[in-house]
Amino acid sequence: MSPTPLSLLCALLLTLPLAIVFTITTDIATTTIHPLPTVRHQHPIIKPPTKTTTHSQKPITKPIFPPPPPPFVDNDNDDNDTSLFQLASRVNPNPSPTGAPKKLAFMFLTTGPLPLAPLWELYFNRTKRHNLYNIYIHADPNLKQHDLLYQGVFTNRTVPSKPTRRYTPSLAAAHKRLLAHALLHDPLNYMFALVSPTCIPLHSFDFTYKTLIKSSKSFIEILENEGGAWGRYAARGDTAMLPEVEFGKFRIGSQFSVLTRQHATVAVNDTRIWSKFKLPCLEENVYRCYPEENYFPTLLSMVDRVGCVPATLTFVDWKGRHDGHPHTFHGSEVGPELIRTIRGRRPRYGDEEINGSDVSVRKRGDPFLFARKFGSDTVGKLMDIANDVILRD
Repeated sequence: MSPTPLSLLCALLLTLPLAIVFTITTDIATTTIHPLPTVRHQHPIIKPPTKTTTHSQKPITKPIFPPPPPPFVDNDNDDNDTSLFQLASRVNPNPSPTGAPKKLAFMFLTTGPLPLAPLWELYFNRTKRHNLYNIYIHADPNLKQHDLLYQGVFTNRTVPSKPTRRYTPSLAAAHKRLLAHALLHDPLNYMFALVSPTCIPLHSFDFTYKTLIKSSKSFIEILENEGGAWGRYAARGDTAMLPEVEFGKFRIGSQFSVLTRQHATVAVNDTRIWSKFKLPCLEENVYRCYPEENYFPTLLSMVDRVGCVPATLTFVDWKGRHDGHPHTFHGSEVGPELIRTIRGRRPRYGDEEINGSDVSVRKRGDPFLFARKFGSDTVGKLMDIANDVILRD
């Protein structure tokens, strides 16, 4: 007997619930096999290093610099830096260990920011030999947020500092303080260059390094027969410098020098000559008071004149200036020709009329390595010619 249409319809209705249950069960089972991750438990995906990258490799664009100089802790709270200088005077006067590459110490003495920092940043970063120099900054301690003022290669380069003011011994004391910290920080520091915030390099770092590292002498201007010498000598009183410094031994020279490690230790160890130069000048003589230009030339002339080249390697333009300040270059003056002109100049070696017959001086042709004063408005023009002129030897 064949099924009627009515019986087929009834059979279909009876099996429909079973089909629905089976379909739901299958979907649930399928869903539970691949649960969705919970977002709040996700972590960033860190790719494993490739075969060409190891932990020992250093990125070329981000060199690893020596650690910054540690802060000096003066337990005696000595305003005269006696403890610091005594400690620094006990270091090895020769670079050590023997045979290791010697280093240059760049000591920036400033009361504010470094407006020409972009040029110096390029100067230091263009060399592949980042382990051959150290940077130290003596800045006004009243400045806030040094980490914002000094960045890049200047990060964490400030040493414990004290306020400085012209016509006082504070600038010479800051120079001694920089020398002390640089001596204590790295036993391989060999030449110590004092740098102004208005100073620029005239050559590449590699050129500067080769020029200085081969020298066994300091480069410091030492002038004996300079006009106004008596006024400077007697600024503290006619006899205040006696008996340690007689007028015949008093010298004048540029504040900006490059000292050997041996002469740096001499400076931090000296208390006898410094005891006179750190005296305040008489109020009526204050504008004749330049200890930073007299102390180091006098000291080294008395202690080791033969060990000095009597010239500064920092160019300044005194033409037409009578106010105690050299010419300040501005943006409109900066160009390739200015740099080439300065490079072509010859340093003044002491008193030319005296040293003119000295063959060892007459034959010297040391290049200027730095120049000042360059205003903050020159940085753009300097950067424009940095790669093709300033840092090309």
